[in-house]
Amino acid sequence: MNISFARSAEKEILKLDKNLSKRILDKISLLGNDPFGQNSQKLGGGKGYRIRIGDWRVVYTIDKTARAITVVRIRHRRDVYR
Repeated sequence: MNISFARSAEKEILKLDKNLSKRILDKISLLGNDPFGQNSQKLGGGKGYRIRIGDWRVVYTIDKTARAITVVRIRHRRDVYR
């Protein structure tokens, strides 16, 4: 599957420290092979899925017809669901 980033997610990843952003990007790249794996959980209200990387959350949507994943948000767990 093709993986793209919303502009807000791009800005968020650039603000993070290099080691953390590498860990997160490594996990995101694995989504292309299996977007429903890696302990992903469906968010309430049909707003997509999330994966957990330590205290950080990556929220993404899946377009099955276009075979595309869009990373919508990358935030610390205390801020992600607000």
